[in-house]
Amino acid sequence: MSTSIDFAPQIPLFLLWSAIGIGALLSIFAFAVRARGAWARALAFVALVFVLANPLIVHETRSPLPDVAAIVIDRSQSMGIESRRAQEDAALASLRKQLAGEKDLEVRESIVTTTTTGEDNGTQLFAGLNAALADVPPERIAGAILITDGEVHDAPPADKLAIHAPLHALIAGRRDERDRKLTIVNAARFAIVGQTAGMVVRVDDFGGVQGGTADVEIRIDGNSIGTHVVPVGKDTTIDIPVGHGGENVVEVEARPGPSELTLQNNRAVVTVSGVRDRLRVLLVSGEPHAGERVWRNLLKADPSVDLVHFTILRPPTKQDATPIDELSLIAFPTRELFSEKLASFDLVIFDRYSEHGDQRILPMLYYENLAAYVENGGALLVASGPEFAQPMSISRTPLASVLPAQPTGEIVTQGFKPMVTAQGMAHPVTRDLPGENTATSPPSWGRWFRVIGANRISGETVMSGPNDRPLLVLDNVKQGRVAELLSDHAWLWARGFEGGGPQAELLRRLAHWLMKEPELEEERLAATIADGVIAVERRSMANAAQPVSLTYPSGKKVTLMLAKVEPGIWRATAKADELGLYRLTDGTLTAVAAAGPLNPKEVADMRATDRILQPIAQASGGSVHWLADGVPDARRVNASGNAAGANWIGLRANGAYRVTSVEQQPLLPPWAALVLLLGTLLLAWRVEGR
Repeated sequence: MSTSIDFAPQIPLFLLWSAIGIGALLSIFAFAVRARGAWARALAFVALVFVLANPLIVHETRSPLPDVAAIVIDRSQSMGIESRRAQEDAALASLRKQLAGEKDLEVRESIVTTTTTGEDNGTQLFAGLNAALADVPPERIAGAILITDGEVHDAPPADKLAIHAPLHALIAGRRDERDRKLTIVNAARFAIVGQTAGMVVRVDDFGGVQGGTADVEIRIDGNSIGTHVVPVGKDTTIDIPVGHGGENVVEVEARPGPSELTLQNNRAVVTVSGVRDRLRVLLVSGEPHAGERVWRNLLKADPSVDLVHFTILRPPTKQDATPIDELSLIAFPTRELFSEKLASFDLVIFDRYSEHGDQRILPMLYYENLAAYVENGGALLVASGPEFAQPMSISRTPLASVLPAQPTGEIVTQGFKPMVTAQGMAHPVTRDLPGENTATSPPSWGRWFRVIGANRISGETVMSGPNDRPLLVLDNVKQGRVAELLSDHAWLWARGFEGGGPQAELLRRLAHWLMKEPELEEERLAATIADGVIAVERRSMANAAQPVSLTYPSGKKVTLMLAKVEPGIWRATAKADELGLYRLTDGTLTAVAAAGPLNPKEVADMRATDRILQPIAQASGGSVHWLADGVPDARRVNASGNAAGANWIGLRANGAYRVTSVEQQPLLPPWAALVLLLGTLLLAWRVEGR
């Protein structure tokens, strides 16, 4: 209960103030001229104004309101280092216990975590504080306690703090921590295949003396390509070789420094997209046929293909006296192509090529060169016709050592639709080809009419002809790859016969697989991170996929069991709630994926510090304490009192309340007001009448 005096004027307020002004002027004038009874007349004016103001006695019934304090708990990635999380948990438990007995205090807890999606905001501690107190009137805020390592990325200026109450920071960690950090200052996103991409890296030893050198290891697609020695504290440019088209995953890791707080910020990963300047293709055609021009047109239509095409019509032994400038045909430059410049071609295609009896065009040495070209990483595509089954077939040369299928001498001529085999449905070259057959329906593409009988010796048959004869066979030969197409009727698809078929798409995939483009690898482990989830995909021609071991940036490991989603593809997902580099391996293949930006704020400097929060806490009347020194006592203090000490923190007691009922009664009853007015008037008359 509270009692106070209030006024409810009997006349409009402006008239009341006018009366007060007139009375004051008259009274001042009376005193100035020394008029008799001036004081009694002034008293009569005061009584009149007092009665007109109608004073009231107000009785309020009040209900106290609890103050509100916020505890903001930093659960960002940097708080997982060493014993910081344990210090935080102990401090939180102590504060809960101490403040549980404060009946007039409401404690709100706000947890702030690291986000791996969206903008690079780092630790948003004050956003969590503002959210916790957004609906609390300023007069009810008792204060705020931040439990953190001090690495806060949304700290306002000391004079711009949104709350006007003591703010205390409890710092987890150790004073004077030291740590090494790797930073990717700049990195090229694209580069020509076969050339290098520039990357600028920097290694810093925080808390120590900058100087000396650091070892930085470079890995591409999980394979180490060497170690570079870089100066500490200086930007250094490293050239990264780009070996294939598509994404080249470049992992950079600085070896541990003289004193390490964490290795999470010693690693970084970037992707460099390899772009082929020109795809150099050697197309060697034998006997002219209807599909020859289709092959040529298909390759020439791609502006990125640099095509060298020869059709063998004139054996080298056929010489005459015709002048060179009158020749319609030129001799096949065998030595130049198959001895000097063979390694410069990305892909070699033999289209219905065979030798010419005793007039052999390519010496056996050049076939040996071709076989060595494949074994050393080259790509060979053989498109066969009837000549492949004849005695002068290239299968009877040293090139046979790299061919996955050998002819039987049989030539089958009948209408058939090429079928994707069970292995083909799992292989990236033929999986999901437009119009392909399924387990229950035939393909929708047009028919072919010839297939060369052959026995598969190695590799995988991904397409078959009538009676399951091999039609398209793919094989890995040491470092290179070979594809055999055992029919010369693929051109029917390009001509649109019976609706045609995906000849262009099939050739594109074949070429990319032969040149080892990552997106067409049949054995591949890959991972992507989006919306806080890491998606793992394993491609394999095997019947089952091994579990994948996933290592988080913090070092935590989990095992993922992969589920088969379609032929040749297994997938799994996991939560990606940490910034940094994730490593995956199934014992055979490895992969890496990065969450967050290239140089996230959260790992920019992971040392505990009071530098950021100290000026803000002092300006608010609060304090900063290191949890290594112990958890300070929490107590309530007066609104005008000191809110911090050497080993204690204070939360303001504001005394806020809510009025539940109000009673009013006149200070002067009507009869008393009449007596007061008449009394003062009679007194003034009496004094002036003397």
